[in-house]
Amino acid sequence: MSISRLVRVNELLKREIAEDIHRIFAMSNFDTAALMVVRVDCAPNLRDAAVFVSIFGHEEERDRMISFLNRHRQEITKKMCQRVKLKYTPRLHFKLDGSVEGGDNILAILTDMERENPAAFRDDEEEQNDELEQ
Repeated sequence: MSISRLVRVNELLKREIAEDIHRIFAMSNFDTAALMVVRVDCAPNLRDAAVFVSIFGHEEERDRMISFLNRHRQEITKKMCQRVKLKYTPRLHFKLDGSVEGGDNILAILTDMERENPAAFRDDEEEQNDELEQ
């Protein structure tokens, strides 16, 4: 399978899986608002797909939600197959992705630094504006 086709399949699966999770579990006690599908890495033979999700909440809550998703992956796959037609239906494996949390942590650190020393951040902004004007 070509690389560009695999990228398109990954993006299609990402979108459909995210929609299916919200459709299936919207009326349950599963907090779909705390979950975001970050990316899907499908194997070149389309037999397996790693679904990386970011979950906002405490560590034990994340573990509980990942295990919940892995227990209900057949239901998610079944719903996905109704709209996505592929030669092979990939087995979904849900995994926790920490990149969004890492970004939030960096933004929190920068915000704290700006509160401690606001003059340093304003000077950088003024220099950038002066460079843009020239």
